[in-house]
Amino acid sequence: MTATATEPVDVRPDPAGAVRAPAGPGSAPAAGPGLWAAGAALAILGALLLGFVAEVGPLGHLRHERDRRVGYAELRDKLANATAPLGPTEAGAPVALLAIPQIGVREVVREATTAEVLASGPGHRRDTVLPGQPGTSILMGRQAGYGGPFGHIGDLERGETFTVTTGQGEHAYRVLGVRRAGDPQPARPTGEAGLLTLMTADGTPYMPGGVLQVDAELVSPAQQSGGRAPGRLPADEAPMAGQSTAWMPLILWGQALLLAAAALAWARVRWGRAHTWLVGFPVLAALGLAVSDQAALLLPNLL
Repeated sequence: MTATATEPVDVRPDPAGAVRAPAGPGSAPAAGPGLWAAGAALAILGALLLGFVAEVGPLGHLRHERDRRVGYAELRDKLANATAPLGPTEAGAPVALLAIPQIGVREVVREATTAEVLASGPGHRRDTVLPGQPGTSILMGRQAGYGGPFGHIGDLERGETFTVTTGQGEHAYRVLGVRRAGDPQPARPTGEAGLLTLMTADGTPYMPGGVLQVDAELVSPAQQSGGRAPGRLPADEAPMAGQSTAWMPLILWGQALLLAAAALAWARVRWGRAHTWLVGFPVLAALGLAVSDQAALLLPNLL
């Protein structure tokens, strides 16, 4: 009989004193801490990238459209009941309806200009009067993110007209021109004259290089002024400012995402890839969107 050659079995004790078992042909090496860390990092990165792209892109557009519809219903009810604000009010409250048919704009204007308010639509700077009143009124809106309602205001030409509806009626404005950094400012309105400035980011979408402004003069009768918010405008509401209050929620949601990613990396070793992703993907996606939502508020509010 011919002896069959067999491979030697390694039975040397390891440093802990245990005997090494022979590795089977289908066995996989045990996952160490390094593999867990790499898996958690990739899961976090993927969730953040997916959430951020969705938040400032398609989901942001859907959010803007939903908020526009809700705000329009709320403003219409206030106009019908003569309860629309004529002066300073709480942040986020609908105060006007802006209609610029030349560029397809029909937007609900809300009070305040933080990044969170401008994610729902254009905002009214609280240190200025409302449209239709004597003095200067400023409306700010995003160029590209969250529907980009002011993305085409730079296409307006001198002499074109548009309207703004508030609790004091419909007010007509005539465009004076488009203004960028370094261009001369229009004369400050006096007496019963009114000036409206539309403001957004200038330059490549999502990569702004400055601020673009469109000035328009009030051509309908001016209404009684309702005043403006007292005190200095908060830094979060200035042009191209981020929202500092988003830091704390961002940290908390980030910690939750980190823990979920670590748990997912651990579960993949125990459950296998298919079962782990079936359970973990919805959790990571939801946490990634929550983190991205807060991170987007730290970006310039006119983005």
